[in-house]
Amino acid sequence: MDDNPEAAEALSRFNRMLLDAALRPLWQGHESGAPGLLEAFAAGITQHPERWHELHRRYSRKQLELWSNLVAADPARPVAGAAAPADRRFRGAEWRLPYFNYLAESYLLAAQWLRETVDAAKLDPHARRKLDFFSRQWIDALSPANFPWSNPEAIRLAAETRGESLASGLKNLAADLDTGLVSITDEQAFEVGRNLAVTPGAVIYENDFMQLIQYRPATAAVFERPLLMVPPCINKFYILDLQPENSFVRFAVEEGHTVFMVSWRNMPVSMGRATWDDYLEHGVIKALALAQEICGVDRVNALGFCVGGTLLASALAAAGHGARTPAASVTLLTTMLDYSDTGELSVFIDEAHVSRREQEFRHGGVLHGRELALTFASLRANDLIWNYVVNNYLKGRTPEPFDLLYWNSDSTDLPGAMYVYYLRNMYLENNLRVPHRLTMCGVPVDLGTIDAPAYFLASREDHIVPWKTAYAGRRLLPGRPEFVLAASGHIAGVINPAARKRRNYWINTSVTEDPEQWLASAQTCPGSWWSHWSAWLAQHSGKMVAARVKLGGGADTEIEPAPGRYVREKSIRRAATPA
Repeated sequence: MDDNPEAAEALSRFNRMLLDAALRPLWQGHESGAPGLLEAFAAGITQHPERWHELHRRYSRKQLELWSNLVAADPARPVAGAAAPADRRFRGAEWRLPYFNYLAESYLLAAQWLRETVDAAKLDPHARRKLDFFSRQWIDALSPANFPWSNPEAIRLAAETRGESLASGLKNLAADLDTGLVSITDEQAFEVGRNLAVTPGAVIYENDFMQLIQYRPATAAVFERPLLMVPPCINKFYILDLQPENSFVRFAVEEGHTVFMVSWRNMPVSMGRATWDDYLEHGVIKALALAQEICGVDRVNALGFCVGGTLLASALAAAGHGARTPAASVTLLTTMLDYSDTGELSVFIDEAHVSRREQEFRHGGVLHGRELALTFASLRANDLIWNYVVNNYLKGRTPEPFDLLYWNSDSTDLPGAMYVYYLRNMYLENNLRVPHRLTMCGVPVDLGTIDAPAYFLASREDHIVPWKTAYAGRRLLPGRPEFVLAASGHIAGVINPAARKRRNYWINTSVTEDPEQWLASAQTCPGSWWSHWSAWLAQHSGKMVAARVKLGGGADTEIEPAPGRYVREKSIRRAATPA
């Protein structure tokens, strides 16, 4: 790389881009003039200097021991035992060589010292959570495994391939520079409409915000009431319709449901002034009305995933104001309605940040999907960033094909106006949970007016929607909502096909305010929650009728085959600067 200054500069620029958003809060204060996190940290440890000195003395002693062991070691003889068998970054046999073993052990010791020092600082809870998060980003970024000169596996591979691995790595780097994201799957292995989102159906309506897809029946008889799915608008809908064997849409169709899907548009700069209310009125509420009209029913079953669930609940509260809720049942998958605890995402949200974004988008513009993708990836930086930096750039390999990660990389651009409304009123001020505090589509909304049976699904290891936060949301809806807890994380907990009989889920019909108490007395069920949900939904789907062969109705006929144009539109390459 020293012989190629352009490549070295490219790698340096890419690393700066990856680290800037995550590490800047460590040393910068907010625009309001408040101290930066490192200043707050320094102030915190001075309140308990004895603990800091004890940690520092122990750290120095152990580092000296490591150095003494390195000096006494035979450079050619591997050290007994890997640096850290539980840490997969250092499991390779090359890390047993004394010098590289020293690098790994010294790094892990320094990481432990920093974590303990952060824990010892006396800080308020929000500052502590931020400092813990951003110091972890720093720790992850500085691993010796992330650099070509300190990763013995990359050095060995470069020697064995006579530099071909490094040449391939630079090609991979060049390909990723334009998108600003590290490739985490083989992009050539998948194509929407070819081997993803292939459940048969048609777009039967479209406007500037969404296309509405109706899927063809797979059974001779179907339930009377259709099922409308509202996916998150920050990602593409086909997370619910991946490959046939793990398609939630296909499962629902084969269970006898007439399924409609909202396919959100990837917003152009010209739509940058679109609002939260626009998404409700022209998106969810319009889709509810069309499903009712096409199937000739007064109410439909409705399902929302993540922020799609927040949109759905908001729309039902607005549409049902003074009238009957247009939903016969509501399913909310990994959805927040009460934003009291947003987990690690809260480290990005404070008044100064939200005010700055409001100023940034005051004249319109769109939020680039890449920005959100980097934010979510930073929550699991070792798995979703640095693992692929090592694999793709240092070792010159192509990531394995994985449909979930392909979807994860397929970013969506959002209107700036809608985005900052969501930041302030949900994440920052938690207004949705308070009856009549927010007015949507001209109506003071109250989630307590959604008079429909509800099914809440949360995932126990969810790092985006903490399961206890999802549990808190059930109290905002009337009656006794069903709450189910799936194993695994935000996506894998939801997309768990029933046929595979993998993982498990927990159910408990008792009502308690304490989520831990709920879990302690919950029943563990093997396999996927899909079958449990299907049995629940059948109770609210009406009688069986002949399947509707013709899609759409009246003026809403088949516009184009599913999955439609909107889902194929790619995020713009760079964030638009508001005028």
